[in-house]
Amino acid sequence: CLPNQIKLSPQVPKYLAHQWEKASGRCEVSFSLNEELTVIHNTSIKTPVVSTPREHEFAIQTTGGQSLGVFTKGPSDKLSFEGVVVQKADCQPCKNDAYMKLKRMHIEQSSKPGRLSQQLEKAITTNYKPVSNHQYNIEFERRKKEEGKRARADKQQVLDMLFSAFEKHQYYNIKDLVDVTKQPITYLKDILREIGIYNVKGTHKNTWELKPEYRHYHGDEKTDD
Repeated sequence: CLPNQIKLSPQVPKYLAHQWEKASGRCEVSFSLNEELTVIHNTSIKTPVVSTPREHEFAIQTTGGQSLGVFTKGPSDKLSFEGVVVQKADCQPCKNDAYMKLKRMHIEQSSKPGRLSQQLEKAITTNYKPVSNHQYNIEFERRKKEEGKRARADKQQVLDMLFSAFEKHQYYNIKDLVDVTKQPITYLKDILREIGIYNVKGTHKNTWELKPEYRHYHGDEKTDD
């Protein structure tokens, strides 16, 4: 190994760098995995347990003409230049039996289909059962059909019906006004916004009443209180 490379690496102790400088010929670096970490549990039936290679070699090579540097980030994200990279090491496993079994497991897993079909001997009753149609869908279709049957009347005719209703009572919810006018709810709301006020709070929350300029009530029922 080149002495400059050793000195640039902050993880290498100084005494080790000096000893490596004395090494003759090409330096070889290896990595040995703890035996407890070599076991891989596989879901494949053929190979339920696979051991990974323990020994790994580092292939030392030059940077190939590239200019690589080492930087560190300090306080306030300030960058500091630590040195130039003159060699790089690629970790490679030893091509032994453990490595070949591991590669075989990866091939088996990648070739397995994402979904599997399985024939059941009896119906499963503990899980969710599909239904032909959900209740909320049925209710929505019913409302849609009912509203579709209601033909839009002339706007003035609807206004006359609304004014007549509000002469009897001051407050109505939208459902009651739909029953009175027999009009589609969206069409009815558009007309109500022109002549009415929707109460969002208070005693008469979620009800409609006429705007002050349109109010005209009979007798004692003018407030509905």
